[in-house]
Amino acid sequence: MSWRVRVVHTTGYRYEAPVVQSYNEARLTPRGDRRQNVVVSRVETTPATRAYRYTDYWGTEVTSFDLHAPHKELKVVASSVVETSAEIEPVTTGTWGDVRADNLVDRYTEFLEPTLYTPRNRELLAVARDLKKGQSPSGAVLAASQWVWEQLKYQPGSTGVHSSAVDAWQERKGVCQDFAHLTLVLLRGMGIPSRYVSGYLHTKKDGALRETVRGESHAWIEAWTGGWWGYDPTNAIPVGPRHVWVALGRDYADVAPLKGIYSGGAATALEVTVDITRLA
Repeated sequence: MSWRVRVVHTTGYRYEAPVVQSYNEARLTPRGDRRQNVVVSRVETTPATRAYRYTDYWGTEVTSFDLHAPHKELKVVASSVVETSAEIEPVTTGTWGDVRADNLVDRYTEFLEPTLYTPRNRELLAVARDLKKGQSPSGAVLAASQWVWEQLKYQPGSTGVHSSAVDAWQERKGVCQDFAHLTLVLLRGMGIPSRYVSGYLHTKKDGALRETVRGESHAWIEAWTGGWWGYDPTNAIPVGPRHVWVALGRDYADVAPLKGIYSGGAATALEVTVDITRLA
């Protein structure tokens, strides 16, 4: 069953002294594809700025804006209405021969290599080999996701935005970013092309119409096993109508919702809220 949802993502900054120049990139616009239809989407700032949009290397829509008038506060509000689809079924057509084919490895090599957030680790590579035994590629994706869900305890504040998959695994706790990164380490260790997906998750399985809930930015993975499909290792569930897809890349560094540089006083406060309403 498909959903229609409204997402309002608000980010606010305050500065100790006036900021005189600010250059920013926002990855807050949901993607439109066969699984998801974007009805309307906009990114607004206070103070007002002139913005332009482009699509980055990974296919994510980016809103770029700069501000040169002195300011001590900055608010960025991204509002979208999106129609999502039913649960995504695993793609089971790919074999290990398909995954190892030279043309596929060449095409998706960037989703097979380690990164700062998803480094190679000898112990995790051994885990990946064990999980892979007797499995098809799609079965291995589910096995790796289930293993991560069993190993990590979801605990906000236990890791930071710069924590790697290995950091979270050693602590045995983390947030959605860590669940996704750890799953990617295992899948890439098996030779399965896999990528990091960011977006939003409606927090109620049976969300009532017109009810607004305090949602959250979320992360999950996509794997290629004959085609791309997504799975949510944080909750050990398929990606479905509660998931709103925004950006993808190799890891969190490629999909950060808002980043930039500025000249002026240090930031003294950061407020982030995500409100999600099921409309239909």
